[in-house]
Amino acid sequence: MSMLDTLLDRTVIPGYSKLGYRLRRRNWPDNDPARDALQGKTVVVTGARSGLGKATASGLAGLGATVHLVVRDAGKAAGAVADLRGEVPDARFVVDECDISDLDAVRRYAGGLSEPIHALIHNAGVMPPKRTESPQGHELTLATHVLGPLLLTELLKPLLVNGRVVFVASGGMYTQQLPTDDPEYRHGTYRGATAYARSKRIQVALTPLLATELAPTFVATMHPGWSETPGLTDSLPGFTRLTKHLLRTPAEGADTTIWLAATEPKPPTGQFWHDREPRPTHYLTRTQESDGDRRKIWAYCRAAAGIQPEAG
Repeated sequence: MSMLDTLLDRTVIPGYSKLGYRLRRRNWPDNDPARDALQGKTVVVTGARSGLGKATASGLAGLGATVHLVVRDAGKAAGAVADLRGEVPDARFVVDECDISDLDAVRRYAGGLSEPIHALIHNAGVMPPKRTESPQGHELTLATHVLGPLLLTELLKPLLVNGRVVFVASGGMYTQQLPTDDPEYRHGTYRGATAYARSKRIQVALTPLLATELAPTFVATMHPGWSETPGLTDSLPGFTRLTKHLLRTPAEGADTTIWLAATEPKPPTGQFWHDREPRPTHYLTRTQESDGDRRKIWAYCRAAAGIQPEAG
């Protein structure tokens, strides 16, 4: 990592903005994925109707992939599909309906897939203004960002052999400790942005464990910086107004996800990425967790998702 890159990363505002992306882009090595890197391959993108998910789907389709767009309401996806087909006319897009927070829906969805999957992109996200529960009674950000993705990944293991799994996290997780004693946010004053960041901290903490579990399948988390998306505008309108001149485009935010899914050779597994570089997972001493903490939250989340322990 260059000194400039490190400075951008530590100072947050320049690094997470469009300025950071564009400065880093100038200094990246010539390792963009080949134009046909995903020709004949299938990828699955959750939360693909708008924002980062839609931009990710477009970028992966542009590399030749058949893209499954996983959305909560297929009836509302027609406009997104029309846009994507306009951007990548020769690509194949498949609309799949599944609410990732609903574990029963995840099981039904996974049971209907049969072709090998090159990449599974966990992008679906929510930031409810008040504490909300999934159909199985789990706090909604935990269910959407952690439990549903863990279950979907587990169920698709036979189709993901030597594939790639990428979680779209958030730099907001740097402010949060791993909530080992209250993963469902049942105590204290609920704040949507805090719940969101806590669930993203869990994603990042579990990535090395999941990478070990799934090897040789590649696993990574990444954060996209601050990108102008409907989700950001709806959830944090004040922040969006203050930073509107600094926000990345969705395509810039999705760049590292696309790169992780398609670049060769595969990057190192089990790491946290931003702008095509591995990043530290902590900057504050107070947020650091032990291996025991990670194992505790791993066990809780797998049990909550209904993932059975391996025999033996």
